[in-house]
Amino acid sequence: MNKLTLYIAGALLTLGLSSCSTYLDKEYDISLAEEQVFSNQENTRGFLANIYTNLPDGFSGYTNGQFLGASRDCMTDNAISYWNVHYYHGVLTDSYDATNHPLIFFWSDNLSAIRKANQFLKNAQESVIGNAEKDGDDDRLFDRNMAEAKLLRAIFHFELVRWFGAAPIIGEDENGTPIVFDLGNSGAMNMERTNAADALKWIADQCDLVKDELPFRYENETENWGRMNGAAAYALKSRALLYRASALNNPDNNSSYWTEAAQAAKDFISVNNQQSNPYQLYNTGNPDNDYYECFVTTPTLNNEFILCRSTWTTNEIEAFLAPCGFGGSLNSVGRTNPTQNLVDCYETKNGLPIDEDPSYDEQNPYANRDPRLEQTILHHGSMWGDVEQEEYRAVDVSSPDGIDYQELHGGTLTGYYTKKFLNNISFKNPTTPIHAWPIFRYGEILLNAAEAVNESEGPSAAYTYVNQLRERVGMPAYSGMTKDELRERIRNERRIELCFEDHRFFDERRWKIFEGQTVSAEKGNPYYQQFYNLYGVTVTNADNPVYEYGPADVHPTRSFTSPKNYLFPLPDDEVKRAPKLKQNPGWELAASSEEEVADNTDE
Repeated sequence: MNKLTLYIAGALLTLGLSSCSTYLDKEYDISLAEEQVFSNQENTRGFLANIYTNLPDGFSGYTNGQFLGASRDCMTDNAISYWNVHYYHGVLTDSYDATNHPLIFFWSDNLSAIRKANQFLKNAQESVIGNAEKDGDDDRLFDRNMAEAKLLRAIFHFELVRWFGAAPIIGEDENGTPIVFDLGNSGAMNMERTNAADALKWIADQCDLVKDELPFRYENETENWGRMNGAAAYALKSRALLYRASALNNPDNNSSYWTEAAQAAKDFISVNNQQSNPYQLYNTGNPDNDYYECFVTTPTLNNEFILCRSTWTTNEIEAFLAPCGFGGSLNSVGRTNPTQNLVDCYETKNGLPIDEDPSYDEQNPYANRDPRLEQTILHHGSMWGDVEQEEYRAVDVSSPDGIDYQELHGGTLTGYYTKKFLNNISFKNPTTPIHAWPIFRYGEILLNAAEAVNESEGPSAAYTYVNQLRERVGMPAYSGMTKDELRERIRNERRIELCFEDHRFFDERRWKIFEGQTVSAEKGNPYYQQFYNLYGVTVTNADNPVYEYGPADVHPTRSFTSPKNYLFPLPDDEVKRAPKLKQNPGWELAASSEEEVADNTDE
């Protein structure tokens, strides 16, 4: 019998990763054979817990600081990585191919995760797990465990679609048995991929199978925090159908796709409103701090987070985000530099884009802006640092000698640093705060609803969703717009609200915002409406600052080729071993004659 490759114990050690949930906190002997796992209740439960280690996690890059220690928004117009060997630069400049692209591990990682989910679904035994009716979170436990595994499998399929477009659907065979491929068997994987729109519909249908089988929210979240629930299924369906309705996957703009996406988001909200403990925006009534606090407060007590990828107990995230001038026992390097493009997205307090509000002063640029600007981005003059350790001071990015401008291992290429997810710890006497990556949060559901309802029903029905987010931060409500006008404001709102949460990369592509734009033609647009050209600010005279706006110091121009860069390539060796998968357009590489002969032999 093949040994199972289970690594939960090792995964939980990296950067202090923990499940923060007794339900998921399971470790066991990785050498156990399959019959030993699924004939034992604790081992079966441990196998299921291990599948959770494959969930998407935007913090995972910080375990590889040399090459990935920054936000993945550094692959977008939202930010630039200061560290020149980070892989994100190659995505910005389109300098990789299908043989050496360093981020296509998402292909193998998610296929491996799907395989594990199917192993569980195929082998888990009701007689071992138990399926008794009980009060509480483990009612009909076998049925619920099976639903968890199906939902996990759907999430991993969605990740394949997000990065690679068309995806192989690896569900059940014609007999209803979960498919467990030997990933080393090229013949088994030699299958045609399902186009993205149909794959996303399959994912939504999988959510329908389990969304009411699982409790919408567990009664005991101390025990079950991070466990798949009904809310996560409703949320995944909402996101999958939104992607399906978008231009990249809906070139004919089929209106029924938008109607289905709108209904999915509204269904989440309707069911959520019926709960005794509903998900809601993090809101203490302080518009100048609530948005920031949402991402640094104890995540297990945050009612906005629907599903997270465990918790990190670490100060590495602080070290990689904080301005480079903070140091002591821990030294900061500040490698995620927001662009001026992103900064200029934030409206004035009057609810207007900065180029439409005469009150905006580019020499006093951060006054009277959307409060989320101060809660997301550190700029010249921002107050930061631990008060008790006498580290509290104004951030100084003035060129060339500002303490937070640039040094050997860190600094800013744009004049900005990232505050979101950044705990204000001492660097002289550092603590290790708890972080949690939000896979789904309630703010996204509201934005999904706003976008899909605007497209399917028009602005009057969509305002209520986007205005809830604006109300939290004290911004004026939207009203009196056309569908086109509101579409642009919703997209801007989404960019602001979800920045640095791994949404912008996919939003740029599903909206196809690069079409009709060129490097030269867009230069006449406001910075926030430019996608190829990246900008920053140079600050001189620290005490009486002068702001000069212009191209970012590194990679001021992105490369984007349509249709190639809408998707990542499949690994070249995988396509050559399993040619029916086919490479994504623009990433094709010629096979050698020997490889072609081998491929034909395999077929």
